[in-house]
Amino acid sequence: MLCDRLTIRPTGPEDTKAIHKVESEAYGRKDEALLAEALIPAPPVTFSFLAECQGKPAGHILLTEIEAPVRALALAPLAVVPEFREMHVGTTLVRHALEAARSHGFEAVFVLGDNMYYERFGFSSSLADPFRIKWQGKRFMAIEIKPGCLAGKSGKLDYPEPFYNLDGTSGH
Repeated sequence: MLCDRLTIRPTGPEDTKAIHKVESEAYGRKDEALLAEALIPAPPVTFSFLAECQGKPAGHILLTEIEAPVRALALAPLAVVPEFREMHVGTTLVRHALEAARSHGFEAVFVLGDNMYYERFGFSSSLADPFRIKWQGKRFMAIEIKPGCLAGKSGKLDYPEPFYNLDGTSGH
């Protein structure tokens, strides 16, 4: 299937079923869908965007505020329905979410995911190394939205509780 018209929009309460469907289809399980459902209404700041191809849900991304030495967000989950993969839906969602974070004054975004995928946006595991978190390692990365904001910074990152209910292998 080709996507001639991809739109990205903020989600609302009416999108709960679409988000659940996108997350479940993308990951082949319900963990990420349940994570999104728990996070969207919970933290002080959450950005949730739905990608639609000709009106059909194609992808979803969520940014959630975390406690950190700088004003930061966690990117998770990012999901693209299998039939829409390789159409730049995920790329468009990530770029849109990072711009939303920038425009709202956030300084950094952290993600646990595939290095080859996220490094092309500027995420780096070396930027995340000084920060302590349960799932720290090579796949844990950060991007500075405000250049230089992580230089010389370190400490514990505190994610909202629903993140700690995952097994750490979900690829967000």
